[in-house]
Amino acid sequence: MNPCQMDPAALAALRQERIDWRFRSAAPALSGLTLDEAADRRLNLFTDGFFAPFVVLDEDALEHNLRTMAAWCAARGVVLAPHGKTTMAPQLFARQIEHGAWGVTCANAGHLRIYRAFGVSRILLANQFLDPSGLRWLAAELAADPAFEFVCWADSVRGVELMTAALEGAERPVDVLVELGADGGRTGVRDTATALAIAEAVHASPALRLRGTGGYEGALSHDTDEAALAKISSYVDGLRDLAISFADKGLLNGQIIVTAGGSAYFDQVANELPKPWPDGLDVLPVLRSGAYLTHDDGFYRQISPLGDHPRIDGVDSFRPALRAWAQVTSKPSDELALLTLGKRDASFDEGMPEPQLRRTPDGPADPLEGHVVAKMNDQHAFLTLPPGSPVEVGDWIGLGLSHPCTVFDKWPLLPVTAADGETVVDYVRTWF
Repeated sequence: MNPCQMDPAALAALRQERIDWRFRSAAPALSGLTLDEAADRRLNLFTDGFFAPFVVLDEDALEHNLRTMAAWCAARGVVLAPHGKTTMAPQLFARQIEHGAWGVTCANAGHLRIYRAFGVSRILLANQFLDPSGLRWLAAELAADPAFEFVCWADSVRGVELMTAALEGAERPVDVLVELGADGGRTGVRDTATALAIAEAVHASPALRLRGTGGYEGALSHDTDEAALAKISSYVDGLRDLAISFADKGLLNGQIIVTAGGSAYFDQVANELPKPWPDGLDVLPVLRSGAYLTHDDGFYRQISPLGDHPRIDGVDSFRPALRAWAQVTSKPSDELALLTLGKRDASFDEGMPEPQLRRTPDGPADPLEGHVVAKMNDQHAFLTLPPGSPVEVGDWIGLGLSHPCTVFDKWPLLPVTAADGETVVDYVRTWF
């Protein structure tokens, strides 16, 4: 099995991009510098002119999470194709691949084109891919690069027909997995008869090749009680059963891929997929977890198998790697302060930012307890102050964030900080 690769020249060129007004929080002292030159300056977030608010990445936490997930996957006999839509950061894709990622997952044609611009050599598109212009572009990419491996979903005979029509004349077939859904879930087939009809349609298509089954279990529950975990396990067993039935009918080609695994239940997926398969079946179990890389201080902290309530023994929990910093811009009463951070700056779809640190203009940062962000509007966060709060106008407030997928899309450039939380040692460029 060939390792996933990226284009070193494209990654190096990214680091030569120059910092300017497009990156709203970057210190003026960085204007005109490349990302590499900026990293060499090792500026301080608070004393070297960064504009509030800003969101930063913690280097130590990133490295811990990368190593932890890689070692765990290797021990469990599964490979990882992390969902890149979490960060859309080629530099971080490269680090995931360096830590053994088998491939990278994307969500749509636009993501796919970004991945290919940086030479990602193995990509899963975790949706039914129907865009005719995107499919024609994909066919050209596959024809131009024999080392490029690609697979996407199918969940309807109609979808197979549309893909086949758009790919007419393609030099290489497009690999497809039948997507299994479930009642209350998202996309994917709901019954075995339909799944078999789709598999037969793919097998008959001159432009497609059936490789296995895939799906997403995270939409089926947001709980971690016994019933919720049993539901997830049952769903993953359904993926196995479908793959076996396709193999029995002679519909599959090449190594069989069976994939599931968001960031909430990857332990349950890894409990089921590597179980013994019928003799003669060469099966590759693939996880697609993405949020593990930064973890969070909200949704995933509560539900992840390696969060605050771990379901995996003997493995260090993930560490949150995202933090927002905002200033107190107003204190209209002893019970309320307003921060220079709003919905345009931080996630709010899976919980409000969590105040964790207070730093006076002269520093250092100290823990902050008993304070809550009650709500946010476009440019402000409403910080509820308990009696005796030390918070004053001009203070910096460090906030933990929930749901990294809706943080990265707001920040095209993220400083990466050293262990002190203030010294910037690198910059990560995102593409949404």
